[in-house]
Amino acid sequence: KAPSPLDKKYATQLMEAVGTADWITDESLMDAVTAVSGSGPAYVFLFIESLVKAGMTAGLEEKMARTLATQTVRDSTIFAENTPESLEQLRKNVTSPGGTTEAALKVLMQGDALENLMRDAVLAATKRSKELS
Repeated sequence: KAPSPLDKKYATQLMEAVGTADWITDESLMDAVTAVSGSGPAYVFLFIESLVKAGMTAGLEEKMARTLATQTVRDSTIFAENTPESLEQLRKNVTSPGGTTEAALKVLMQGDALENLMRDAVLAATKRSKELS
């Protein structure tokens, strides 16, 4: 049975007390929600872990690399949440032609490597969520 408008209102208010709440139109999308949002923190932690290790490889002390990585991810996330610009445009805004960011992005975006990796990871988590339900 679908929730009444009042049920949805109360459920939304309850969930918004601890974060953002949204409604999906098709319950079969719940596996994808789980793959992105439920498993997402692990993806972000892995990214930070990898960024810290890369910083250490480049000569930074672990504590400094961790601080730089975590603050960068936090501040980038806050900025992305509070601007109407697309994520693609935000990326372009901070990428100087011929600069250091562009050099790094050429590696990360070569053959759509990172995009394909994330797609495959989310699809694997979605598949596993379906298997578990």
